Amino acid sequence: MSQAEVVRLGDVSSERQPRLAFRSGELTRVLGGGLVPGSVILVAGDPGIGKSTLLLDVASDVAREGKALFVTGEESPEQVKIRADRLGVDADALYLLPTTSLSVILAQLDAIKPSLVVVDSIQTVFHEDLSSEAGSTSQIRECARQLTQWAKLSGASVILAGHVTKSGDIAGPRVLEHVVDVVLHIEGDPVSSFRLLRSIKNRFGSTNEVGVFEMTDKGMRDVPDPSAHLLAQNTGDLVGSVIVPAVEGSRAVLVEVQALTNPSLLPTPRRVASGVDYNRMLLICAVLTRRAGISLASQDVIVNVAGGMRISEPAADLAIALAIVSSVRDTPLEQKLAAFGELGLSGEIRSVSQVDRRVQEVARLGLKTCLAPLNRNEISVPQSHNDIRVAPVATLREAIRTGMGRPKRTGVAV
Repeated sequence: MSQAEVVRLGDVSSERQPRLAFRSGELTRVLGGGLVPGSVILVAGDPGIGKSTLLLDVASDVAREGKALFVTGEESPEQVKIRADRLGVDADALYLLPTTSLSVILAQLDAIKPSLVVVDSIQTVFHEDLSSEAGSTSQIRECARQLTQWAKLSGASVILAGHVTKSGDIAGPRVLEHVVDVVLHIEGDPVSSFRLLRSIKNRFGSTNEVGVFEMTDKGMRDVPDPSAHLLAQNTGDLVGSVIVPAVEGSRAVLVEVQALTNPSLLPTPRRVASGVDYNRMLLICAVLTRRAGISLASQDVIVNVAGGMRISEPAADLAIALAIVSSVRDTPLEQKLAAFGELGLSGEIRSVSQVDRRVQEVARLGLKTCLAPLNRNEISVPQSHNDIRVAPVATLREAIRTGMGRPKRTGVAV
């Protein structure tokens, strides 16, 4: 069917297109069940985060049963070969094309007829008929449009690697994100081995899916049980350490939140946030001071999420607050305790979503107590759930008393 043909909706087949599943179960799940033929995917991330490594692994998967073309505009074939040897990639049907010319790419696509095309990266490709340089708005828009048109007409899939700006946004025009079918973003701390593959847009599946990977010398490997990996070094009975069941996509992940307070030697105490929102941490510190009597005016406060993870949801408020209180008092919380809940400005603990899923993950990892929000109309979680004690709390003061028991005599008011 040509592009200009008119077709009745009733004549269009409603049969599902077969998807291509990868060896990586995490990637297959994030894509909504696999790769849809004729789809265009944009994969973005910071430099060195693992984009090229992941895409080369994906191309090798497709090349085991069909043809895959890897267009490299940033590396030479020798450099790609070095990475392929390290990853153990050995596919006779995987082709390399070291070029940045769009006309050369399209000519080779028509000649090879691959099932998958990987372009690394779209910012390096240029159209000869445009006078602007590669990476400009007009070049990125036109190159992406023609590659998308080829994918829809040929039925082959195209994956575009994209750069990001200093603020973390995808570089280039916003129209690029609207043209493609799927937008994936690789997140993670460069000094940590964990990587999150987050779906920002997906026309063929849910955007509430997140894949967890670990960067190894053999490439990015699936982490099927991220909670166990992230808590492997948590020995319990630690000062300033609290476990929070954070929801990433459609599953809950147990993450360790750490806090450290120390008398400040500066006129203005420092506030440092790593893995949590800085402004959210300031809000929590203010509520602790005004509503719970925890004086932080002369204390440096440092909050960190272990394992290089990042928590953006307000459900981590209660855990951050308890970790700060534990550090101020130099007293650990109860052993095998987890906590979650949004903190209001009046010191109340507000309800959050997916309570049952969070509690189930806490119980699965063997923790014994879970502090959860108390709904004033009804308790949002049962008193006992899978052999775990769920302690509903309505206020921050109540959560401190429940989680820490009797405080040490440190002179800190509660």
